[in-house]
Order: sequence, then structure tokens, then C-alpha cells
Amino acid sequence: MKTQVAIIGAGPCGLLLGQLLHKSGIQTLIIERQAPDYVLGRIRAGILESGTVDLLREAGVAQRLDREGLIHHGIEFIFDGKRIPVPLSELTGGKSVVVYGQTEVTRDLMQARSDCGAPTIYGVSDVEIHDAKSDHPSITFKKEGESCRIECDFIAGCDGFHGVSRQSIPREVIREYTNIWPFGWLGLLSDTPPINSELIYAHHERGFVLCSQRSLTRSRYYLQVPLSEQVDKWSDERFWNELKQRLPVELSAKLVTGHSLEKSIAPLRSYVVEPMQYGKLFLLGDAAHIVPPTGAKGLNLAASDVNYLWRILTQYYQHGRADLLAVYSQLALNRVWKGERFSWFMTHLLHDFQEKSDFDRKMQEADRHYYLESTAGLMTIAENYVGLAYEKVD
Repeated sequence: MKTQVAIIGAGPCGLLLGQLLHKSGIQTLIIERQAPDYVLGRIRAGILESGTVDLLREAGVAQRLDREGLIHHGIEFIFDGKRIPVPLSELTGGKSVVVYGQTEVTRDLMQARSDCGAPTIYGVSDVEIHDAKSDHPSITFKKEGESCRIECDFIAGCDGFHGVSRQSIPREVIREYTNIWPFGWLGLLSDTPPINSELIYAHHERGFVLCSQRSLTRSRYYLQVPLSEQVDKWSDERFWNELKQRLPVELSAKLVTGHSLEKSIAPLRSYVVEPMQYGKLFLLGDAAHIVPPTGAKGLNLAASDVNYLWRILTQYYQHGRADLLAVYSQLALNRVWKGERFSWFMTHLLHDFQEKSDFDRKMQEADRHYYLESTAGLMTIAENYVGLAYEKVD
């Protein structure tokens, strides 16, 4: 098999890159370890920055998003029982975010790829990357026991944190930055109406709370829990009771409870690898970076990587701009680190840490007062939340 760009991973990152390249007249072939139903079964975030929405429109897959996505012009914080609105659009010149589940993004991208006839091979195993530093990289894998080989110009590693792409880069040429947070998030998904029109980020002495949503009839709630917690110890009743205790009375009285569709505990981790390219191999999304979900940046940073690589490869194939290939990593990392910083900031702002010194606690308190009580502070939060502008590729 031969193609111009081989993409490893058929999650939203790989599929979006594939669709954008296809519309630019560039051949792609995607391989994926899992089956399509498994990929669609992953429960992930659903807050899309304006830049991510623009990319999905550019890819021609935003028709359902534009019909069904919920535009949010603000968010709310709660500290000491006090509700603090953050008018995102007012503070950012009209920008907003859209709530539209990552599963639905993936579904739309899968359908678009199927409609255009671009090839995706699911259920592959034993994936190996060869000669990434050469002019003739390739990928070998097995499909139903048969050995297969893809010859290509470039390889896009969109196969997540545990995928083969990053692991194929020699350890001595990369540097990894990691922070493991000392707590996790217990999440519950339910077919119940959201508790509030806007998302709520709440600090409480019992632990952080996020009241999110997927639609007008489907809600997603999170509770901060110790890393030692086990999800099977949390019945639906226990979860709802704990959530009510962490919210102001006027909100808990509005809470509609119901049977959980999914319940899980996610550990929080921050991670970045540098550089994000090795010869003709480019890393995108979770293959290169992980953020805690506090800042809603995971999928959006993956889309940012896609934006840069798509534009660089389009310039290469359409205008012969080979010089731009070398700038992908730095362009991507410039925005990745800003996203990491915002996620780090939000996590520190909203969670209590047992190991913090008295001085650190005072700094945290001062941050809360400054960022939530001044226009400049709220504007900084809003600007980062709706998404920083992409740098130009030229």
C-alpha cells in the first residue's frame, strides 16, 4: 500500500487531520487498533473552542454540530457558596464555546470519511514505524493475521498516550515533562437536564465539583476524589448525595437525579514531550501531551496540532514549502504549553491540596481574589477558556 500521509489512530484527532488533508487533495490512509464501535464508545469531553469549531467547518463536518451544539457565552465559578459569572463573549469580543460531545465529533468525522471513500483500516495489530528519519518512511502492521506495509511520505501519530508513535522515537532525542496530580475526578453521565444553563466550576471544602452537560437532556458531573477511591464504591445514590452537599442550596434544590449511563474515575496528569516530530513522524494530541480536564483543553489542543500540520503539509504539497516541515513542533508546542499553563492554573485555583504549605495556601487565596474579582483577571480566564488564536503558518 502507498499513500502520501499515513495516519495512526482513528480518534477525532486522526480523523480530523485525514478529512482536512483529503479536502486539500492529499492522499491519506488511517489505521486504527480498535473497532469503530469501541472508538465511539469512549466517553470524553465536549467543550469546543471557537478555533476547533472553525476547523470542523473547514473540514465540512459541522452541519450537525451547528444544528445541535449548545453555544455557551459564559461559565460560572462558585467559591464560599458565592456564584461568580464569567461572561466569556462579553470579555473576548464575542467569542464563545460550543458544547458538543467528543463522541459526536468522532461520529461525524467517521461518516464524512466513509462518504468520501478515503480508506480507514480498523482492527490492526503489531504496528511498527520504520525509517522515520529517511525520505521513505513506512509502517508495518497485521490485519487478521496478514502482514501489511504502508509506504508513505509522512506519518502522523494520532494514537494516544499509549500508542506506538511516541514510543518509536529514540529516548535520547526527546524530553518528557510530567506532573501527576494528587487526586482524581469521579464522573457520572446521566440522561437528566443540566442543573444550570452555563457550566459550573465549584470549589468546596469537601472537594471540587464540575457541573457540565452534553445536551439539554444529558448531563455530566464530576467530583474531586482521592486517588485511592474505587468507582464500585460509589452507588448512584452516594454520588448524587455528595454532589448536593458540595453545591449551594438553591442549586442542589434544582438538581434532577437519575440512573447513571457511565461512571468512572479519571486520574489527573499533565504531560508534554519535546520535540513533537522526529524526521517524517509527527506527534499529535495525546501522543504528545496530556492535560487535566479542568481547562477543557484536551481535544482542543489536539485540534490545534491538526491545524498546524494540515497547513504545513498543504503548503508542502501545493507550493513545495519543505522549509515549513521543520517548524511544526515549535508552532504546536507554543500553544500546547499555553494550554498546559491554563489547565495547571485552573486546577490549582479550584482544588485544595493537603500538602500545600501555609504560604502556598495564601497564594492560592490571593489568586482567587485577583482573578475572580477584577475585570483583568476575568478577562484572562475568558480569553484562555474560549481558546487562544492560532499562529499563522507562512
